Amino acid sequence: MIYGFSDNKSLVYHLVNSGVLRTPDIIKAFENVDRGDFVGNTVISDIYGDYPLQIGYSQTISQPTTVAIMLEMLQPRQGQKILDIGSGSGWTTALLAYIAGERGFVTGLERIDPLVEFGNDNLKRYRFSNAKIIKAGAKLGMPGERFDRILVSAAAEEFPYELADQLKTGGRLVIPVGSFIFEVAKKENGELEIFKHYGFSFVPLILEK
Repeated sequence: MIYGFSDNKSLVYHLVNSGVLRTPDIIKAFENVDRGDFVGNTVISDIYGDYPLQIGYSQTISQPTTVAIMLEMLQPRQGQKILDIGSGSGWTTALLAYIAGERGFVTGLERIDPLVEFGNDNLKRYRFSNAKIIKAGAKLGMPGERFDRILVSAAAEEFPYELADQLKTGGRLVIPVGSFIFEVAKKENGELEIFKHYGFSFVPLILEK
């Protein structure tokens, strides 16, 4: 069923009432970061719809239910260093920045130059000092850096183990792979605990050949 709502408050109520939003800090982020600020020129009746929306350049802002599910898997925390790959219009970057707070920092990565600018312009509405969106490099993620949390909003063809190397011990990675979402935790011994959740669709993750 397709749901459309008149405002952000109604959308968040739907996400909580349907059980996909459960964690208090994540709920607060959805309440305080208005999806309508991140959808560009979409027709007003579509802004709060619980479905993906085009943001140009063959990219989308993800369905709110899917974003909620992924953030609940990711379980971001205050003070964490977070990487947001495929930041698009900046909505997920902003949600993560709200949760991470002043002691944390969120870096968004985006390959499409106009979307890097668009996402940063959207972040400015919230005056976040703990978030930025930059142009993605030739390598996936930010090799050499280590993060508490990594979120990927585009689907890889196969699981990219190089991203797991960018996780701190105890860190978590959430990434679509094909029609699955992989929920990955890095254990104290460095091993990966992976749970696969089927039934999702994303734009493809573009990798350098």
